[in-house]
Amino acid sequence: MIEESCAGVAGVSAETVIAEAHRTLYPGISPDELELALIMAARTFVEAEPGYSYVSARLLLDRLRREALTFLAGGFDEAGHAEMARRYPAYFADYVARGIELEQLSPELATFDLDRIGAALRPERDRNFTLLGMQTLYDRYFLHSDGTRYELPQAFFMRVAMGLALREDDREARAIEFYELLSSFDFMCSTPTLFNAGTPRPQLSSCFLTTVSDDLHGIFHSVSNNALLSKYSGGLGNDWTPVRGMGAHIKGTNGKSQGVVPFLKIANDTAVAVNQGGRRKGAVCAYLETWHIDVEEFLDLRKNTGDDRRRTHDMNTANWVPDLFLQRVEADAEWTLFSPDEVPDLHDCYGAEFAARYMAYERAADEGRIKVWRRVRAVELWRRMLTLLFETGHPWITFKDPCNLRSPQRHTGVVHSSNLCTEITLNTSADEVAVCNLGSVNLAAHIDADGLDTAKLRRTVRTAVRMLDNVIDVNFYTIPEAERANLRHRPVGLGLMGYQDALFTLRRPVTSPEAVAFADESTELLSYHAIEASADLAAERGRYATFEGSLWSRGVLPIDSLGLLADARGSGDVDIDTSARLDWEGLRQKVRTTGMRNSNVMAIAPTATIANITGVSQSIEPIYRNLYVKSNMSGDFTVINPYLAHDLKERGLWDADMVEQLKRHDGSLGAIERVPADVRELYATAFEIDPAWLVDAAARRQKWLDQAQSLNLYMAAPSGRKLDALYRRAWRAGLKTTYYLRSQSATHVEKSTLRGTDGRLNAVSATPPAVPADRPGAPPETGHAATATTTPVEDGARCAIDDPDCEACQ
Repeated sequence: MIEESCAGVAGVSAETVIAEAHRTLYPGISPDELELALIMAARTFVEAEPGYSYVSARLLLDRLRREALTFLAGGFDEAGHAEMARRYPAYFADYVARGIELEQLSPELATFDLDRIGAALRPERDRNFTLLGMQTLYDRYFLHSDGTRYELPQAFFMRVAMGLALREDDREARAIEFYELLSSFDFMCSTPTLFNAGTPRPQLSSCFLTTVSDDLHGIFHSVSNNALLSKYSGGLGNDWTPVRGMGAHIKGTNGKSQGVVPFLKIANDTAVAVNQGGRRKGAVCAYLETWHIDVEEFLDLRKNTGDDRRRTHDMNTANWVPDLFLQRVEADAEWTLFSPDEVPDLHDCYGAEFAARYMAYERAADEGRIKVWRRVRAVELWRRMLTLLFETGHPWITFKDPCNLRSPQRHTGVVHSSNLCTEITLNTSADEVAVCNLGSVNLAAHIDADGLDTAKLRRTVRTAVRMLDNVIDVNFYTIPEAERANLRHRPVGLGLMGYQDALFTLRRPVTSPEAVAFADESTELLSYHAIEASADLAAERGRYATFEGSLWSRGVLPIDSLGLLADARGSGDVDIDTSARLDWEGLRQKVRTTGMRNSNVMAIAPTATIANITGVSQSIEPIYRNLYVKSNMSGDFTVINPYLAHDLKERGLWDADMVEQLKRHDGSLGAIERVPADVRELYATAFEIDPAWLVDAAARRQKWLDQAQSLNLYMAAPSGRKLDALYRRAWRAGLKTTYYLRSQSATHVEKSTLRGTDGRLNAVSATPPAVPADRPGAPPETGHAATATTTPVEDGARCAIDDPDCEACQ
């Protein structure tokens, strides 16, 4: 079994795994414990040879096969990989029948031609997972009955593909097409789609955006909606700006409001209580516009000090910042805070209209016609926003005017907030809860010897857009406001992941003009083909209902809407590259005449878990460390950069001393003198690079996107001056949103061996079975659990990238 697991993996040895396993074996060991011992033995060597991650995954897969086959057979059954390749079609038919019997699969799946479907399965792709990917699927994605898994990887991908093909004319052909994309890792749907496609309640959408009304019924209706949406794995973005501020008059009771904060506390606790079936934490982000009278209390919500009844430790927060505020900061002018009940139209205005209405309200306040207001120095409020962002990681900085001025749907409403991860920018109202349906192209899988494989990328994007559009029609909607919005506007969010892997393959350091140019080139291709695919779907299936009057209908594509932002701001507050490589004029004409199937097409999500599944870097993230321990809900995993290991092997530099030095320097090459300069530059980690490069690359992407991107920013030694410069740069570059600010702590944990220290696993116990010391063959006391990890821990006051309780890591 070990030899089969090592087959085809370079640099690994079955004898090495067996020898390590023998160290922990003892007389009387049970079959289950023996399986765990073999998996643990293989994963011990991951730090020195990345290939052992695949060996560990295959050993875990063998355990999963035995578990699934035994469950379906009703008695003990097992198969090696070679035998399973032959048995997969018959297994799949049994799996569908049993899943329907357990009411975990939709009965519609049985109406497919299962012989044709089973023949299309690719059993060899079971062997393409790393341990992190396989363990994540085992713990949170595969269907199970009372904890016993009966869904194997290719059945999982085919189940999702069939669930998305239910309304297609040739369902089998489309299911196989979708399956090919998923099982090859060329594209991956978002987690809710993977969880629920093909099940009786297919809630497949990723993100929901709501606007909270300024009355008790509206507030608690929004909280109720949060619970219903979160139950089926939806991430939430709540716009709280309409809720009146502290001290505002309440007509019904002739009293004064306590402001928005007490209601935010209720929303926070609801997210904790409804935890998406235990598969990942309930997650919500609250947005507040910068002129709200309660904004200063809002900034304090994530602090660990003060009145805990006015803190929301489990909820994300974000500032919704109008351009006028940044312009006041630049001019060192004053800024006026209002209660929204006295300035009811302000939240629905943006650009020049917002500026005019805002200044009119300032005059009204000076004349005594507004009762609840306060004036502050704009730059002081800005500094406080940045200070709290550094100290607590919140509220994030997002920009109202670019989101609205460039929105294709500005004719039908207003973008009042973004979502949980700041990449979705859709209109919301009391009647419509915005919904977005996400998936990500694996950019690393589209790089060949000649660079970016544009023909393959086009094929992938076209199929992916079709899959995302299908989500809208097969979706299970938990609230009517979401169904109404999704069917009217049909937004989807096609993004990307594996960006850093692509740069490694292309040998382009992230801190180089070539990397910025690649961000521009790759996103332009993604944008072009996604818009083209949606237009072709419109020809086949019809335009979305609110197409007329949209920017699309006027031939204004995302690249063109940059001009709308530049015109609104004036030349002094915009610094955006507008160059293009492709011929866009023909596509403009096609969109104008044919229409679009989807109101919005692109958004770059964090892709945390689906990147783990596919074994590539998350989203557009720079590499975090070249060697570290990653923690998430599935346990602790040693992560080694395989590209670096490969390069150093070719130069004769990969040895035990190199691994020890990497641990000593927290996964950074910067201080390791024996590493050549070009290698250090290519594999510079997130905290070693100037974050301005990340902003510049993001600006090049943003010009092609009709929505936004989840952009984490890293700063090793933050200061007020650096933060101010970085976020003003982001604003001037036309970014719509930013996400987490990540910074390092001043201290790091003890540097000791990583070997065998991967922590808890749900399917694999990291600690060997307890054995009495006097039993013959008992493992030594200095076994796996006795050594310490080298997890680069960040300050607990800020979000750690390896924090198992952080939504971004799930």
